[in-house]
Parts: sequence; structure tokens; C-alpha cells
Amino acid sequence: MQQQSGAQFPIAYGVTQSDAATLGAWWSDLRGGFIQPAEFLLGRGGIVLGSLYASGPIGRINVDEALYMIRSRERRRS
Repeated sequence: MQQQSGAQFPIAYGVTQSDAATLGAWWSDLRGGFIQPAEFLLGRGGIVLGSLYASGPIGRINVDEALYMIRSRERRRS
């Protein structure tokens, strides 16, 4: 059963090695192959405000960093 997220942009699921290369993400050949985390902070209109690429299980955008980037951008806009 396919679920609808309500997002107005594609969400990666079942990513192939070719898809990972398009995103610039690391690909692991372990356990049948999988994409390493690639996170994007999107602004209005789907513009990428920030990104983080991990090459292992550690390395994620934490909530405080994301909020700081969002608030800083909003302050610059006003």
C-alpha cells in the first residue's frame, strides 16, 4: 500500500546506486548495497538551504543546527 506524505517534492525510497550518484551521496556495497545518509534542508520553492552527506552511521543535521539555519535565513529576509 502506497502512502501519501503530502510533500510537493520527491522523497527517496528504494534508491539505486545511480540515484545516489545523481545526489552526490556515498554508496555502500555492504549488505546488498545502500545509500549513506544524505540530508537536505529545503526552503520555499524547494531551494536547498543546506545539506549534509554522511559516509557512515554518524553525521546528521541536528535539530539545533537546522533551526539556527532557518532562523538566520528568516532574519536576513526581514
